[in-house]
Amino acid sequence: MSAQGIRYKQYYEFGEIQKDLYTKSKTGESFKNLLEIILSEENIMLAYRNIKKNTGSKTKGTDGYTIIHLAEKNKESFIEEMRLRLENYKPQRVRRVLIDKNYGTDKRPLGIPTIADRIIQQMFLQVLEPICEAKFYNHSYGFRPLRSTRHAIARVQTLININKLHYTVDIDIKGFFDNVNHNLLIKQLWNIGVKDKRVLAIISKMLKAPIQKEGIPKKGVPQGGILSPLLSNVVLNDLDQWVAGQWECFNTKHQYSGNDVKIANLKRASNLKEGYIVRYADDFRILARDHNTAWKWFHAVKGYLKDRLKLEISNEKSRVINLRKKSSDFLSYKIKAVPKRKKWVAKTNVTDKRIEQIQSKLRQSVRELKKHPTPENVVYYNSVVLGTQQYFKYATHVVKDFERIEFNLLKTLKTRLKDVAKYGYIKVDKQCTYYRIYGNRRKKTFSIKKAGYLFPIAAVKTQSNLNFSQSLNPYDTPKNFVWDKELVKLMRANIPNATIEYLDNRLSRYSMQQGKCVISKMLLTADVTHCHHKVPKSLGGSDAFDNLVIVHVFVHRLIHATDNNTIQNYRKILNLNTAQLRKLNQLRALCKLESIAI
Repeated sequence: MSAQGIRYKQYYEFGEIQKDLYTKSKTGESFKNLLEIILSEENIMLAYRNIKKNTGSKTKGTDGYTIIHLAEKNKESFIEEMRLRLENYKPQRVRRVLIDKNYGTDKRPLGIPTIADRIIQQMFLQVLEPICEAKFYNHSYGFRPLRSTRHAIARVQTLININKLHYTVDIDIKGFFDNVNHNLLIKQLWNIGVKDKRVLAIISKMLKAPIQKEGIPKKGVPQGGILSPLLSNVVLNDLDQWVAGQWECFNTKHQYSGNDVKIANLKRASNLKEGYIVRYADDFRILARDHNTAWKWFHAVKGYLKDRLKLEISNEKSRVINLRKKSSDFLSYKIKAVPKRKKWVAKTNVTDKRIEQIQSKLRQSVRELKKHPTPENVVYYNSVVLGTQQYFKYATHVVKDFERIEFNLLKTLKTRLKDVAKYGYIKVDKQCTYYRIYGNRRKKTFSIKKAGYLFPIAAVKTQSNLNFSQSLNPYDTPKNFVWDKELVKLMRANIPNATIEYLDNRLSRYSMQQGKCVISKMLLTADVTHCHHKVPKSLGGSDAFDNLVIVHVFVHRLIHATDNNTIQNYRKILNLNTAQLRKLNQLRALCKLESIAI
């Protein structure tokens, strides 16, 4: 979890609540009074904060509203509105749009709930996620705190390199998100420990939210819903646990001193199928030791999905692969076992399909650069290059793959950019973004006048990919912010008629300034903290983050003071130096007030 995410929880003192839910769920407790936590003021305000920071918060739902329409509400009326909505919850229609998939080569449907429904789903997510996280399988990595695709790839590499498992069962679930059984999902949540029937009833209504132009869905979880990724993991957690229970977590009568000893004895004295599942969302692989075992897993998993989870597999896309002979594509990585000295090791590349998609995206960007060689188009091109480099830097042969991409695009780049850019080695300032990312790596690239440099495609290095540390707890909140107690006090402060936008951004400003006054640099306790509008609301200013600044109460009075005696009194108390007075005068100028003589 990012430092930003931890900070958000501290704003609303919700981290400890989540940690408590996680700990209790880990020890097998059930939860029958969750709705009260979901409806708590802290949870509602944290949900607002988390939705607001999402770029999609300004995307309209079927009601035409965005986060902007909620920002001007005062805190009390906003909280009351969210609580009233859940008294007899009826989700609004979900807006259906088609978005690009795989760099624009395909389209996939996305459901966009209204902004109010998104906040409600976020309220549920913040409470349900720690309960479910405690029960999820160690080696599922999709849409979970702290985990990412690289951890899934690292796990596969370990099973090939260390466990010497060179057969993979590749199974593709046919239309997973559109075919989830609603009744089964509610039962799975109950089994995990969510036994508040009021909460389950509301989730059931969420699943049946009417979709624009399509009506009420009878099955599936809408892609685009805030709660959908968690619910998808709940569905497939049963598969994870069932596969693990067949081998890795098989219950034996004898208690062994360690898991390695148990596995060794299972190999020696049992006829069980050896196999390990690695899953990212609905994409998963089962690694096995030999051909026969792999096919046993294939048929067993196919049967389990159909009989227990009511899901079908795609026979055309599902197969067993001998990794010593062929490669398997997983999360856009091409994985194969190759000989190295006296053993077989995992070799990972970018898949051929993804290489084509990257090249297509960059060619499109180059065409735009030729027409409009602007800084904005340079930034967009660089974002595509850097994004793909960051995603694939854990591939063992990423350098060769990106050299191939650069070679394939170089002619296009030179031809289309010959009139707007220079090609060659460049010298860059050590303070610029280019240098911070690539350092002194000597790579030829293109320089566009007044627009900047294009990031070199092949300037990427393989990075060691480490397994996810299972000892990490996403709900352990480190107390590494010395001002966290004051943040909680600020959060609880009652400011009549203040908008939720102001109250939320006030906390953000305090955190960003590390609790210090912007003028005096004093560390401020909550009782002397004031939040100043740079441009007063009376002069057209807003509650936006950029228009707020945290100051000491006396500094705030000095900014707005017009009486000379008052000014002199506060100057004497604060004893500001010349630089501090200049900065204070800048704030006074924005308020249309005369400067204080220095």
